[in-house]
Amino acid sequence: MHILFGILMALIGLFLTISATFRSEFLLYLLLVERSRLLWHDRVHRFHQVVGVMLVTLGLLWALGVIWR
Repeated sequence: MHILFGILMALIGLFLTISATFRSEFLLYLLLVERSRLLWHDRVHRFHQVVGVMLVTLGLLWALGVIWR
């Protein structure tokens, strides 16, 4: 089961990273941006890029069984 959740986590991170890089107009991403803008102001896209990379990394490590066995 950890493989499934790790891959899902990595895909969510990939979505965040790509959407933040291209400043997507996708509705789900716009909702996330508006929620994050309250705290991060103009740096909201950079924040989502960093969080996306972290999710991809942790998701792949989880799927490979390196962490959280």
